[in-house]
Amino acid sequence: MRGSRGFTLLEMLVALAVFAILGMMSSQLVTRILKVHDVAVARGERLADVQRAMDVLQRDVLEYADRSVRDELGDELPALRVTPDVPLELTRLGWRNPLDLPRSSAMRVAYALQDGKLLRFQWSSLDRAPDAKPLMQTLLSDVDRFEAVILDVGGNEHAFWPLVGDAGLDPAAHIAGIKVSVEAKPFGELVRVWDLPQPYGTTTVPHA
Repeated sequence: MRGSRGFTLLEMLVALAVFAILGMMSSQLVTRILKVHDVAVARGERLADVQRAMDVLQRDVLEYADRSVRDELGDELPALRVTPDVPLELTRLGWRNPLDLPRSSAMRVAYALQDGKLLRFQWSSLDRAPDAKPLMQTLLSDVDRFEAVILDVGGNEHAFWPLVGDAGLDPAAHIAGIKVSVEAKPFGELVRVWDLPQPYGTTTVPHA
């Protein structure tokens, strides 16, 4: 009776080499899948952060109130202000008061870009005391640019507001909306345009 014939050394080496190649390919595939998953999760979280920031911006703009305020020095600030130093500042309604505190339902908010962070400032009172300090909130990080411009009914964009030097233009009758541009990694430039009701500033908050 003839004995069973086993594997030769060469066959064993070939088999080991094949298993090694398959193992390496599987390891690389799993690594790539994990990297893609991590990138997708990070991109999703970043997108959610951007969306939350834009939602806050939208609520502030759509709740606009035609009410000027006094700054810490007692000087009057317009209800809506856009300058290179102050990209966006406005008075808005809708400040919830579930504890029924003795305060207005309107608030003053402002936006600024500092060190790559989009910041939102909120004052506890419309007309500020000399020592008034705003509450600062970081809405979004890794922001390269933030810009707000005013759109008039003719489709023109204004990087400064209120307009000055044009006595024949009534800003309250000519503003149409606000366009906000945010350049945030990795999505690039994000642009939102929000219409303001016409005629502009129909909701007026009286001064205390």
